[in-house]
Amino acid sequence: MRLLNLLKANLRKEYIELKRYLPNTIALLLTFYIIFLGLFFGIQVIGDPSTQAVNTQFVIVNYIFWYLTMVVVNDIGWKITNEATQGTLEQLSMSPMGIWRIITVRLIASTFLHFVIMVGLLYLSMATAGEWLNLDVLTLLPIFVLTIISMFGVGFMIAGLAIILKQVQAFLQILQFILAGLVFIPLATAPFLAFFPIVKGVELVRQVMIDGITLTQIPSGDYLTLLFNAVFYFGLGLGVFVYCERIARAKGLLAHY
Repeated sequence: MRLLNLLKANLRKEYIELKRYLPNTIALLLTFYIIFLGLFFGIQVIGDPSTQAVNTQFVIVNYIFWYLTMVVVNDIGWKITNEATQGTLEQLSMSPMGIWRIITVRLIASTFLHFVIMVGLLYLSMATAGEWLNLDVLTLLPIFVLTIISMFGVGFMIAGLAIILKQVQAFLQILQFILAGLVFIPLATAPFLAFFPIVKGVELVRQVMIDGITLTQIPSGDYLTLLFNAVFYFGLGLGVFVYCERIARAKGLLAHY
């Protein structure tokens, strides 16, 4: 019950922030939509006409996934930095729920709201390009869930660094381009990336949305890889965060900025 109340409170908090700072929310959406337009018109102008449709579908899937990845992985780092700046980080650490549970619930709440926004961006992008992808919810849902869990692990690592270092904005900006590379690189060109977070999930989403494969057509080995990545990166990320929290407590870094 306490976790449910915590989830409700954080959902309400995230929604209020998106609504209250509406210009910033609109600017975020416009930025990603303009990026898509640049990629789309670039394909139309300099792309091979025989592969324009496939390339456009490829770009739609990748940039939408990039948006979700940016929100899940980067957002928690910005939140920790803001909590430290505002002087409320220590209050979170004193909560009986534990700071890692609060961060987990915040990640879930933020991901849910931005997932809804992502769906809107997806339909807007498809309507703009005139390319309609296969949206098989039954097949996509388990892929998204397992991929997002591995993203949470990376988000915990970023949060742990933010607790100790406080100022990680420059690192987060660099991470944006690293995430873009992981999302846009086809797995066929670098098969070893299958065991990196995000990459395998994006590849399977492309196969479902572009090639139209179904739940039963995905090899069991691909699901096992996704499951392994989810468990491994979430466990690693949580371990890194707890370790960083202990260091911050020992050095008194939670009490001041």
